[in-house]
Amino acid sequence: MNGAHWVAATCAYACAVCAVLGIVYTMLASALIGRFFARAVAEPESFPPVTIVKPLHGNEWALLANLSSFCKQNYAGPVQFLFGVHDSADPALRAVDELRRLFPEADITVVADARLYGPNRKISNIINMLPRARHDVLVFADSDVSVGPDYLRHVVGELAQPGVGLVTCVYRGQPDPGFWPRLSAKATNYQFLPGVVTGLALRLARPCFGQSIAMRRSTLDKIGGFMPFVHHLAEDHAIGEAVRAIGETVAIPPFAITHACVETSAKRLFAHELRWSRTIRRIDPLGHLGSALMHPLAFALLAVTLSGGAWWTWLVAALAICARFALKLLADRALQQRRGGLWLLPFWDIVSFAIFIASFRSSRVIWRGFSFKVDGDGLLSAASDE
Repeated sequence: MNGAHWVAATCAYACAVCAVLGIVYTMLASALIGRFFARAVAEPESFPPVTIVKPLHGNEWALLANLSSFCKQNYAGPVQFLFGVHDSADPALRAVDELRRLFPEADITVVADARLYGPNRKISNIINMLPRARHDVLVFADSDVSVGPDYLRHVVGELAQPGVGLVTCVYRGQPDPGFWPRLSAKATNYQFLPGVVTGLALRLARPCFGQSIAMRRSTLDKIGGFMPFVHHLAEDHAIGEAVRAIGETVAIPPFAITHACVETSAKRLFAHELRWSRTIRRIDPLGHLGSALMHPLAFALLAVTLSGGAWWTWLVAALAICARFALKLLADRALQQRRGGLWLLPFWDIVSFAIFIASFRSSRVIWRGFSFKVDGDGLLSAASDE
């Protein structure tokens, strides 16, 4: 065996080992995802007044439906709906006007304020809105989130548990019409969500998700409000860490909310996933490196290529596909969602591996049309052209 063949064979064996470890991880995630959603959900003993804070930007495809889901809550206490925009002409306000027509009894407040305090426009929007929040229980939820009728009751019940300072929720993907949004939903449901559940079970993850964050005003005051997070790209992660730093717990109840997948082109999908991957690499480099095990099929196919198509590498590839299909079926059952699009999963697995590799190239991200660099603390700064 000459030198080149030896190197190729060695790399093939290394990729096969990574694939096998990825298969083991995938089967573990398949088992854990069902256990996570089988847990009991906390119920509140009282129903304190709540302000739901929703920063808006643009007229998304399902915006009205997403906002309406928050107005259909089985919650006995008063609820204020606080919407904020930077521009009084923002088209998202048309959905708010329609919401008022559909739910005339809803307590709706709108804030239009252009002030910015840093590159994170969402946090600036929230800072502008907070003076109009009337209640001490604050629920922050993104505009592209939809929830079930028991969402608010369960979140408040979890927040009432001893030691809990913040409640956040895992989420599943709900695609807008089209091929690329469907692919984006695969990323959420069969890569992100199993990874979170497994990380929580093994106590390797300390997540906080900006799609839904509930806390008391007293907790928010203890962490200094939102002003410390205006330079963070992953402000949700930083907020969760700040709450833990004051000795309070971040709770994640056993149900999923729905996050709209709106990436309508390959370019938008790739940019979104690359931004997320590079952000994780900067704030949790070891965790990001370990996420390589989420790509057993890609490693198996590399082993097939490097070995010249050795029979045992095809067996590893077949096992990887079976493991990923099993994960999808069990995740669909746990999420109580319709099964379908099985053929898209292997395609996404290859795309996501390419994004994972690309995430190591630099720390540059594109966010809302602006280019930034993310430092080791997850802070944003203007990026020069590379």
